Amino acid sequence: MDSFYDESELQELGLAQPGKQLKISRNARFYQPEKISIGDNVRVDDFCILSGKIVIGSHVHISAGCYLFGGDAGTEIDDYVCVSSRGVIYAVSDDYSGNGMAGPLVPAEFRDVIQARVHLNKHALIGTSSVILPGVTVGEGCAVGALSLVNKSLPAWTICVGSPARVLRKRSQKILELEALHKTKLAGS
Repeated sequence: MDSFYDESELQELGLAQPGKQLKISRNARFYQPEKISIGDNVRVDDFCILSGKIVIGSHVHISAGCYLFGGDAGTEIDDYVCVSSRGVIYAVSDDYSGNGMAGPLVPAEFRDVIQARVHLNKHALIGTSSVILPGVTVGEGCAVGALSLVNKSLPAWTICVGSPARVLRKRSQKILELEALHKTKLAGS
């Protein structure tokens, strides 16, 4: 038995839009799959949780143990993005200021929930065990180092690290040439 869902099982998941050539682990969990769209050539590894409104582009890898909480605000992941193991993306979170109680078992009227769209632009890399908070945009080609806390938007074509994440240096854009070659090769197939 393969550890990834076959084509018929993928249809049974009830995704809003399932792409082609998906590799979705049988050990990944989807909550509100009708709000989740996935492009072509995407892999979601073991022990991932995807919940709420999520749009994933093509040629994306969500590594083992990642959690994507889209809520109603949503998370958008563009083409060629990689989220390394144990990465967590929150488009929804309780406010920890004390202005409201926390947790899903507390009625909504007593909670203070923050919801804001998260967007990972094309060619973004999210390092292992990094956390992205609501309202963040990670710029095109931005690489976020391992163990980073991303609490504000990060610029394109930079390498960012730390808690909170800050720009370390610029990142090469050679990836764009490689993308063009990749697309040419795909068109010729």
